[in-house]
Amino acid sequence: MERALAEAEKAAAAGEVPVGAVMVDGDSGEVLAAAHNLVETARDPTAHAEMLVIRAAAQRLGAKHLAACDLYVTLEPCPMCAQAIALARLRRVYYGASDPKGGSVEHGPRIFTQPTCNHRPEVYGGFEEVRAALLLRDFFRARR
Repeated sequence: MERALAEAEKAAAAGEVPVGAVMVDGDSGEVLAAAHNLVETARDPTAHAEMLVIRAAAQRLGAKHLAACDLYVTLEPCPMCAQAIALARLRRVYYGASDPKGGSVEHGPRIFTQPTCNHRPEVYGGFEEVRAALLLRDFFRARR
């Protein structure tokens, strides 16, 4: 999670919403990909940190299913990212701050509990939650 938080700090410095993500091989602990939000920079609404690391890890491993991979992300995933996590069949998701407004794992549509969801990863929230939430709070406070 430390590396994901470092990515979130890079995002904030670049004027992006400070969310960072890291994809790890769950068996070896090897970091497969790390990224932060690039929505503004790339002018791409899908350039969320989670999407970027899923794409990079899939390309690196040459596989569309990442069943042995674990995702660390600083914010509860949104519906788009949660569905991508399910489609990629990630093993585990660890996230920092909860997102009652835009999250979809423990809030909103709760994607992984839907009967139409084809895969349900193990989910663990609250890792470095205070630090992750503070990054977001400070970012948005500075823009108001």
